[in-house]
Amino acid sequence: MKKDFGITIILVVLCVLMALLNDRFYSSGNITNQFRLIGIFGIFSLGVGVVIITGGIDLSLGSMFALLGVMMPIMLLEWHWHWAFVVFAVLAISVLIGLFHAFFVTRIGVQPFIITLCGLLGYRGLARVITGDSTKGFGTGEGLETLEFIANGTIPLFTTAAGTPLEQAWELPMPFVWLIIIGIMMWVLLYRSVYGRYLFAVGKNEEATRYSGINTHLVIGSAYVLCSFLTGIGAIMLAFYTYSIQPSAHGNFYELYAIAAAVLGGCSLRGGAGSVVGIIVGTALLQLLHNAVNLLKIPSAWEFIVMALVILVSVCTDIFLTKRQKKIRLLKK
Repeated sequence: MKKDFGITIILVVLCVLMALLNDRFYSSGNITNQFRLIGIFGIFSLGVGVVIITGGIDLSLGSMFALLGVMMPIMLLEWHWHWAFVVFAVLAISVLIGLFHAFFVTRIGVQPFIITLCGLLGYRGLARVITGDSTKGFGTGEGLETLEFIANGTIPLFTTAAGTPLEQAWELPMPFVWLIIIGIMMWVLLYRSVYGRYLFAVGKNEEATRYSGINTHLVIGSAYVLCSFLTGIGAIMLAFYTYSIQPSAHGNFYELYAIAAAVLGGCSLRGGAGSVVGIIVGTALLQLLHNAVNLLKIPSAWEFIVMALVILVSVCTDIFLTKRQKKIRLLKK
């Protein structure tokens, strides 16, 4: 809770600073777009957070976006599948990818870093082979209006100062609505279910958890499946956000944004700790920093430097707090 409160304060302070530095920050168009991106990134960051809680990692997300992204226009426009079946197929493929990762991690004993690194290289390569390294898109979007609204539409809220130069139409993007729904479900799953307790237990001490009679392979494997499933949902939204998918670039470095958001939100890379609220706030903070770079016309290279510093500071803070807690427990004994 303390970490969640601390990062929320940082987010609020940064919002106030941005509003003072650039009046375009609080325009309805910019706010709506930020909420849309927070929704998309937040959903798959929650999936990465679950894997990190178990002590694992998933580096393949960005390449999954490329593979699933190019498959959607092919299924919809070339194979003429109904959009509902395409959604089912994309999510099914993402689950199969999760099962693939889970099998190698739990049954073969391959390190999560290695198998997901193979995915990072392989899935993007497969996307480039399937498309001949050409861009895929949805064209005019005719017949896809329903899917487009579900994945990337907006819900009108209200209009301010009608008939004046200050008139702005405020809308709530669907990705953010889905993030709230999925976030609530993930909160219940992690903090109000036996499965959630198993996830944290495995991350803290897998061997002790196994000796207590819990099927740790099933718990860890399910975390990778859940991560890939949420990535599939994010892939659908991202495809309709960009509306064209270049397999060599689509989703590049997005796995790093997810890991940074999870770590910033309180997930320990050693496992056993994590917060749904923290991950969402961490995602919002990273998106706000990205927005600040654009609005203030700061060279984009600084964004990656900031992200690196965020991860480094978060990990160092986690190490410091862990050592401090151990000292406190020893003194109490």
